[in-house]
Formats: sequence, structure tokens, C-alpha cells
Amino acid sequence: VHLIPVNPVREDGLSPKSRKRIMPDLLTEPPAIDPVYEAHVYCNVPSIAERSMEGHAPHYFKLVSVQVLIRHGDRYPLYAIPKTKRPDIDCMLVPSRKPSHPQLEAFIKHMSRGSAAQMDGSLSSLPRFPSHSLCEMGELTQTGVVQHLRNGQLLREIYINKHKLLPGDWTAKQLYLESTGKSRTLQSALALLYTFLPDFDWKKITMRHQWSTIFCSGSCDCPMRNHYLEEEQRRQYSLRVKNNDLEKMYVDMAKIVGIPTRQLRASNPIDSLLCYFCHNVSFPCTKTGCIGMEHFKVIKRHQLEDERERQEKKLYFLYALLATHPLLNQTVNRLQRIAEGKKEEVFVLYSAHDVTLSPVLSALGITEARFPRFAARLVFELWQDGKRPREHFIRILYNGADVTFQTSFCKDHYKRSSKPMCPLEKFVNFVKRDMFLIFNSTSYYDACRRRAL
Repeated sequence: VHLIPVNPVREDGLSPKSRKRIMPDLLTEPPAIDPVYEAHVYCNVPSIAERSMEGHAPHYFKLVSVQVLIRHGDRYPLYAIPKTKRPDIDCMLVPSRKPSHPQLEAFIKHMSRGSAAQMDGSLSSLPRFPSHSLCEMGELTQTGVVQHLRNGQLLREIYINKHKLLPGDWTAKQLYLESTGKSRTLQSALALLYTFLPDFDWKKITMRHQWSTIFCSGSCDCPMRNHYLEEEQRRQYSLRVKNNDLEKMYVDMAKIVGIPTRQLRASNPIDSLLCYFCHNVSFPCTKTGCIGMEHFKVIKRHQLEDERERQEKKLYFLYALLATHPLLNQTVNRLQRIAEGKKEEVFVLYSAHDVTLSPVLSALGITEARFPRFAARLVFELWQDGKRPREHFIRILYNGADVTFQTSFCKDHYKRSSKPMCPLEKFVNFVKRDMFLIFNSTSYYDACRRRAL
């Protein structure tokens, strides 16, 4: 660090003598994106113990409800790069293999004999843990299971051991559990619940099936949401076409693999390459050559630039507001019921995908947040003020970091408040009213049929 002496400034704001500065201001340059570092963050490979800010509040506050939205853990790719050998990853759970968890063996035994759980619709036919010696497409890996065993353990230490959110004799009515119909989301939810609950009892587990990845339940008819999603996809396409480095990289990779460039692009190679990267497996080779780290860096860098432009252009934000309103509305309604004294559904778990979490973060105005990594978690905490029991506050945490005051509805409150949280009514007003202002509307139904200002 270079310390530069500066001249004193007079009260009128002028420097007594203006001398030329010798060193440029190094802080004006935005930090360069490091695609390899960002890829490591995305992989979220369990290694060091994680620090988290969940459960922090003044001593006289009482925690009354926690709602958690997770992305499934590490998975096998959803796409294969044509004419290459699939990454060789074993999806059998082996407690002696890294990464592991002290409760992995007990988890496998418990899942093997589970039958008393209430599973909605197609969830009952899904396997409760991954079990193929060569992973199937989209299957949760051992890393993915361990990520959520760790999530559950961390949340248990805070919410059960410290804050006594659930008693030892908890009942099914105190939980609300919902998962999409994919084995990776169901298994991620079960892994988290296994280490979280005071006593994992199949008879008390009721898992509801959510058919929509944006959890819109019975409120999915929204023409303008689809319109903004299409506009956002056009923006993505236009950014990709302008990127010459990316195009060269695709052409080069297509030659190595021996297929047309268009076909390679359609196979979404970044999804597959991230799996090689996260599992430390060499990128695929053919007789013509190998896909290498330079290919990976260019594609990953473009992905990061795309995320940055997406924040600036606001099309995704408009999509996100309409896409997430049904889920946020359900969240707010539940928080209001608990604030009024209801004791049901005090712990909620939604097990979902990156396409669920990403729009929620955007709609809440949390623009600094990274794209949801594997096993990402977004937590809504509801607190009661012990000195004024009628007053309730929320905290919002993303991967353990407190992002309450990054939200659009609580940014200003931070400057005036002595409490490290946000009044519940600010969140309620945002979801029930303010989300629609940009559409010059007063309701979700109307906003779904009207263009933004």
C-alpha cells in the first residue's frame, strides 16, 4: 500500500496549494473479472467450515420463523458435449470418499428405509439419494449431498440449538416443505432436513410437489412475464453475437470435437465443462486436440459479462418481479400469520433451482449477489421485538451474508434504524403494492397484462 500525503483542505473546500499528484488513483479501475476464481465459488466444494450471519439479533429479540429457499447441490451436467467421453463421475454415496460428512453413513441408512413420508404426486417415485456408479444426466453427486448435509448442520446449530425454533417433540404442522419434481431437488431437501431436524422422523415429513421452477403454483398465467423473458433472451443472444473472442473459441472447440459450431453451442458446453472443472477432471480430448482452460475461461468470462449486463438492462428485473411475485406473496402471507400468533409452518424449505433463486434475488433488488452457486441458500428470518411484542422484523441472508439492507425496500431504513433488521411491514408493502409500481399497476393480475413505464 502506498500512502500519499495530501494537503489540508480549507473550510471552503479549496486546497491551499494544488500540486500535481504523482500516483494515479488506483481505485478508479473496476476489478477485472477472474473467471477461474468465480468458477471455484460456483462449485462450492465443501472444504473449510463456513462462517455465517444467520441468527444474529439483539438479545431481547425472539426468532419466530425461518423460511429457506435452496438451490440443489452439485449435479452431473444436463447437457453432453457431442462426440466426447462423458465426465467419469461416480454417483454412489461412499462415506470414505472425499468430500464426506460425519453423518453421511447414517443418512444413507435412513434414506434406504424411508417409506412413511407423505410425498406428493411424482415425488413418491423418485429415489431418495443418488446411487449410480456412473452419474445420470442432472443427477445429484456425493458432493451435492454433502453440501446440503453441511447446510442443514449449520442451520441446526443456529436455529435449533441456539434459538430453539423447533422443540424436540416437533410436529409435521410446524414444517412446510416443497420441492420441484427432480430427484436432485428432492434429495437436496432430504439431506438438509436430515442434519437440521432435532430428530428426523419419516412419519412427520410431508413433501409437496411444485411443478413450476418459479414456484408460481396457481398463479402462473402472466403474459407480460413471458414477454420480458423473451426480450431478455434476445438481449443475451445479441451480446453473444458481438463477442468475437467467444465466437473464435466456439469455432475452435467445434473443430476439435468435429461438429458444426452451431451444434456445439446448442449443447451448452459451459454446463458440461463446469462439471469437469468442479470435480477436477481433465477437459475432454479427441484425436484432433483437447478442449483446454483457455476455452473454459473465455466462455466463463462471457457468462459473467452477461450477468453484469443483465443487471444494467433491467429486462430481467421486470421479468423477475412478475416471475417471483406468487412465491414472495406466499412468503409474506405466512410471515403475517406467524406475526399474528399462529404456530404452524414456522420452518419452511423450498428446494429449487438457479432459475428460481436468481429472479428472487433480482426482484428483491439484491444486485450485488453472485449467480446462485451449487447449494446456495436464501433465508428469510422473522423476529419479534421482546420489548414491543407487536413489532416484527425480518432479516434476509444469502449464503450466510446479511443482505437485508441491500434490498430495494429496506435500503433507506438502514440509515435511520438502530436495529440490524427491517420492519416486516416494509416487506409486506413491497410485495403487496410496490412491486407493481413500475408497471403502473396495483395488482399482480393487472401487472401481468400491462407494459412497464
